[in-house]
Amino acid sequence: MRRIFMTLILAVGCFAAGAANAVGVRVVPQGNRHVEQPAVPGASVRRTKAGKTSFDSKYEKIRDLLASNTELMAKIKSTAKAYDIAPIHIVGALVGEHTYNVDAYDRLQSYYIKAAAYAGDSFRFAYDGEGISDFVARPQFSRCKDRRDSYSLWSCRERVWDSDFRGRTVGGKSFPDNRFSAVFFQPFYAGQTFGLGQVNPLTALMLSDLVTKVSGFEKLDENDAAGVYRSIMDPDRSLAFTAASIRRSIDDYRSIAGMDISNNPGITATLFNVGNSHQRAAILAAKNNSLGEGEAPVWPEENYYGWLINDKLDELEGLL
Repeated sequence: MRRIFMTLILAVGCFAAGAANAVGVRVVPQGNRHVEQPAVPGASVRRTKAGKTSFDSKYEKIRDLLASNTELMAKIKSTAKAYDIAPIHIVGALVGEHTYNVDAYDRLQSYYIKAAAYAGDSFRFAYDGEGISDFVARPQFSRCKDRRDSYSLWSCRERVWDSDFRGRTVGGKSFPDNRFSAVFFQPFYAGQTFGLGQVNPLTALMLSDLVTKVSGFEKLDENDAAGVYRSIMDPDRSLAFTAASIRRSIDDYRSIAGMDISNNPGITATLFNVGNSHQRAAILAAKNNSLGEGEAPVWPEENYYGWLINDKLDELEGLL
């Protein structure tokens, strides 16, 4: 049923995108759609309490790191330019991650040290003894075999996971009712950091072709888990993957939903947080396609994470 629903959503979304583009791309208004901040998930609240800190303190810590580190800000600006996005989008993603998901280190050098600690690690992406390469060789994934681009390939594989494996028993083996990234690309322990940009391994694999094309880094290999982790934990490479994720979200919303989100950092921050921009753009397109003549468009909405970025936008832009 989930597969049928998503197929319909994507089909309707593509039709709606075509209709929207025929009349011109709509520019998403700046600012928040919600007057008050949406609720912060309990897991984020619990992590912050466990660290004996607060969201305000964590926000101030990452803000101060950005304000005091001219080297980091220069890297953010140059990376943003390479991916043709405004640097505030990268700043928003970093601030959101370090306010709600992890606590910032005091110095940029600490991120390099953390990444270097993984250089000698040997581990693999797997679930219950089955490596990811063996898993995606199952016949259910044959529908993805013609996908050459890393984004479309891994997005297809993620959809197959959701439709054919998630929460099911297949060939006598039970699979958890959980996200593909959580099952096969699980961090080593709760709170495990993935570097400056907090990019998860599956997202990195999806964006690998774009990052290779723009930044020149070698393409990631799912059979080299340690290499994937090192790439997303290295600050320079992490910024590239962060920018690539934002670039992808902006492009998806323009091409699929017929909406320009490039002037609303709260929306791009939200999508960086929740992921699946292609699917979410299709759902938004379907909603707008169902509207009657003269009805106001349905705009994308920020979540708690993106709400903070728009609320603090003047202060964050001042860092640039």
